[in-house]
Amino acid sequence: MQKKSPSLRASIIASLRQRKNRDEASRHGPGERAGGTLVASYNVHKCVGVDGRFDPGRIAQVIREIAPDIIALQEADKRFGARHGLLDLTRLKEETGLLPVPIESANAAAHGWHGNVVLFRQGLVRDVHQVSLPGLEPRGALVIDLDLEGGTELRIVAAHLGLLRRSRSQQTRRLLDVMRDRDERPTLLLGDLNEWRLGDRSSLKELGPTFGTLPMPVPSFPSGLPLLALDRIIANRPEMLSDVTVHDTPLARIASDHLPIKAILDPSFSGLPVSAATLGSGAAAAADVIGFRDSVTHSIPEDVTLPLSGLPDGSEQSNRELVRKAGDRLKRAVKRTLRRA
Repeated sequence: MQKKSPSLRASIIASLRQRKNRDEASRHGPGERAGGTLVASYNVHKCVGVDGRFDPGRIAQVIREIAPDIIALQEADKRFGARHGLLDLTRLKEETGLLPVPIESANAAAHGWHGNVVLFRQGLVRDVHQVSLPGLEPRGALVIDLDLEGGTELRIVAAHLGLLRRSRSQQTRRLLDVMRDRDERPTLLLGDLNEWRLGDRSSLKELGPTFGTLPMPVPSFPSGLPLLALDRIIANRPEMLSDVTVHDTPLARIASDHLPIKAILDPSFSGLPVSAATLGSGAAAAADVIGFRDSVTHSIPEDVTLPLSGLPDGSEQSNRELVRKAGDRLKRAVKRTLRRA
């Protein structure tokens, strides 16, 4: 019998209780981190906090608080124009030991692919596939094959899906198509998937055949009072991942409009072993990655927005109007949820 997905109301009530417990625990100092690889996802909102301040330093400080081994960032570049990167990656590397997964781009000023950046601490990048996603908005994903330091192969699918439900459904199918075209391996899908609906109404239900019953979502938006589970970490082998939690600290509540989410990869999960001799660590890992730029396999599409099938052609203005309305629906969903909680 298939496990039933949790309701939105249940996930909100659980989130509010957990926040109360986190606030209580924080008064007794930081807890001890569990063993294993810590993975995280964080929509940094172009480094603009809920107070309206542009402050990349706060984002870097939140990342230091998390202390991840792998973290996927969304909105790390400007959205329009030259799409300049907004973080100081050199300083971030010095302070956290995290390195950006190298990508190929015609825009040297950008950090990532459609604002998606993946940072990692140790291991080796084997393959990077930059995916353009269908929809009215420019959206993309990174599919990255990593050899972890502990001798395990891991695939990371880092994505930021669109505001329109129809776009999200097609983007989900596109990601599944990309995964089917590649060899099967332990895989994490993580990012801002922009889906607050659960069950049959969710655009993520098509993930079921590949990822099974989706885990209990953790509300991460808005950061001041998280009610909607827009951000997700999902594994195609559920046993390899601990429960997903939010990183809910006073600084994280103001640095972005999303809270980061995180989970631990079980060090005993059944992955695909690789030769330890191929892996670097610490400073050696940095040299390996930099030296690996020229030999890593890249698959790079043109930086274009793919058409949304089934949608009549319309002007750029009408497309913007659809996206604006989707944003309005999200705001109304937050208000409705606040009234019910």
